[in-house]
Amino acid sequence: MTQSSADPAGLFVSFEGGDGAGKSTQLAILGDWLGETLHREVVRTREPGGTELGRTLRQLVLHGEHVDPRTEALLYATDRAHHVASLVRPALERGAVVLTDRYLDSSLAYQAGGRELGMTELRDLQMWAVGGLIPRMTFLLDLDPVLLPQRITGSLDRLESAGADFHRRTRETFLALAADEPERWRVIDASAPVDAVAAEIRGHLAPVLGVTS
Repeated sequence: MTQSSADPAGLFVSFEGGDGAGKSTQLAILGDWLGETLHREVVRTREPGGTELGRTLRQLVLHGEHVDPRTEALLYATDRAHHVASLVRPALERGAVVLTDRYLDSSLAYQAGGRELGMTELRDLQMWAVGGLIPRMTFLLDLDPVLLPQRITGSLDRLESAGADFHRRTRETFLALAADEPERWRVIDASAPVDAVAAEIRGHLAPVLGVTS
């Protein structure tokens, strides 16, 4: 996948990985560091759930009644299209740094990989939904799915409870996506200590921003 020729002025960074890998934690740490380091706006968001519509769809997809895989994929694409149009792209056009917990690569990993839907069709759908907008950098927090029970407390949502084979396929797809686009992806060992993971992420992003980590 390539970035849209109408790429906005800001910096777009996504966090990807399996459930329990620490994406939300690392996004928060990076957001705090950027806020202290840069004199520019930093926007933190997530998919699904970055907008009011997204929060409704998140509840429906993750906690509502069963939906078949194709419907699930279309609902995620609906959320993503609205998220980009109403929040992400306007922030980038203002020159902000946008950090998102999941983006279109999650649909490719979870729906094409985990649900075993068609990769080509899903990629085309997602690219159409976002108008070709691809992050400048994507951090894959890679974690062996066998560690999932140690990382997640409380009740599991529909994806978290999908089973070992589903999570294995999802992880394999994430790693394949990263291997296909090494210029965009940075694969991070999410089993490392939180501070070490955060330092590695800063080390990758600092040169892009022209700051020291």
